[in-house]
Amino acid sequence: MALPLTTRARAKVNLDLRVLGRRADGYHELESLVAFAGVGDLLTLDPGAPLSLSIAGPRAEGLAVDDGNLVLRAAGALAAARPGLRLGRFHLVKRLPVASGIGGGSADAAAALRLLARLNGIALTDPLLHVIAARVGADVPVCLDSRTRLMAGIGERLGPQLRLPPLFAVLVNPGVAVETAAVFRALGLAPGQRLASAGTMSSTVPTSAPELLGKLAASGNDLAAPARSVAPAIDAVLERLSGLPGCRLARMSGSGATCFALFDDCGASAVAAKALQRERPGWWIKPTVFR
Repeated sequence: MALPLTTRARAKVNLDLRVLGRRADGYHELESLVAFAGVGDLLTLDPGAPLSLSIAGPRAEGLAVDDGNLVLRAAGALAAARPGLRLGRFHLVKRLPVASGIGGGSADAAAALRLLARLNGIALTDPLLHVIAARVGADVPVCLDSRTRLMAGIGERLGPQLRLPPLFAVLVNPGVAVETAAVFRALGLAPGQRLASAGTMSSTVPTSAPELLGKLAASGNDLAAPARSVAPAIDAVLERLSGLPGCRLARMSGSGATCFALFDDCGASAVAAKALQRERPGWWIKPTVFR
């Protein structure tokens, strides 16, 4: 009997995000430096059973096990593309907030593809996995190997893996689910409208944390303003994070509402997280490291 396979589905963090415009087909083109946090969901695959999914954990409430679930969509899409694929029963321990701008569902889908690849002897570099990932969701391709990369287009264009100096951080979500489509509607771009030209996807980032912090401080997240109009609670989060002792940078990730604060070391981030947890017990707050 095959033993269960397990993998972590780490939170995706947009360190910066630029909206280049909206294509004629309605999709928005972005550029973003994406890193991954040390916190995430946990996905297990029990081989041999019919394809199914169960969900538990502190953030499982309200999640449906149906055809819309990204784990099942990813598994079904790969099975359709690869006849004879061995499947199984998935169990998801949901720890990340839902609809929060840190790619929880996308990371879960990518985790499902990784487990099925491992079970079936498919290399993670197999182009089919990338095709299926892009078909399932915009953030799924970058979550496949969960490495720091520049992401562009609608998520399908990935730069090479980047070596990121450890960034000590606090992730915060105020308990507000934000629909990505609502944020893009608030952005208000017409089909075919351009805001900026695409840059050249760099193969390097600064090798020291202070240099990287300086570069990030000069960038931003173009979805922050429309997201704050959709979810005003983001304003309170960013204001509080900016005021934490030792905070070097506070920014929203993705389309929100999760935000992050960066610090010089793990001690400062841990102290800040504990103070904030006492002050805001209803918020989801996690000290972590981006890599």
